[in-house]
Amino acid sequence: MNQIATRLLMVEDDPEISRLVSEFMTREGFEMHLAENGVEMDALLTRLRPDLVILDLMLPGEDGLSICRRLRLADTIPIIMLTAKSDEVDRVVGLEMGADDYLVKPFGARELLARVRAVLRRGQASVAPRANRRLSFEGFVLDLDARGLEIAESGEPIQLTTAEFDLLACFAQHPRRVLTRDQIMDFTRGRNFDPFDRTIDMLVSRLRRKLSAVIPDVNLISTVRNGGYLMTVPVKQVL
Repeated sequence: MNQIATRLLMVEDDPEISRLVSEFMTREGFEMHLAENGVEMDALLTRLRPDLVILDLMLPGEDGLSICRRLRLADTIPIIMLTAKSDEVDRVVGLEMGADDYLVKPFGARELLARVRAVLRRGQASVAPRANRRLSFEGFVLDLDARGLEIAESGEPIQLTTAEFDLLACFAQHPRRVLTRDQIMDFTRGRNFDPFDRTIDMLVSRLRRKLSAVIPDVNLISTVRNGGYLMTVPVKQVL
């Protein structure tokens, strides 16, 4: 275990689920903090910054979708959303709001552990230094080592979530190549997934909107009917 434990914040109104998850994740070396609703979460956030938030969709008072939206507007903290099996529409909306992953209830503690580690690994894993790890395309510069995106002309950073960065990096490292949804999931998430999972479609839509808000009319990613997605512009390596 690292000297400084990874800090998790779980927002869940079922005390039994919170207790079981907290006990298990603590045994796995994580520092756990629990909140039953958005008010308690906000109070905790005034004195600590978690490395990841586990957020239930159905909460008393402010629901998980609204909380997810608020968190994403303020920060890039990774978010795993917990949803009921029948809430496909809400899962899609959650991804639109900025959640990095979701887990359907009921779930096993080890499955949650695997998801937490995967999201943290995508966001925090250091890459061995290599030359030319900055990629330039259509007025943007993507730094694969620093995990950042900026406007080429001004150097102004553009805030991306962990999932959004991983998706853009996947396209930038495979330009002008049609990538199926299966391939994108393999490149960015490295886990088994539901063949009807709409995560990639939602992330592509979200990424398109975010990039076009910075540079209007930019068209980096095209949909290939019955194929997947294609980054249409050339990508250059820059120092």
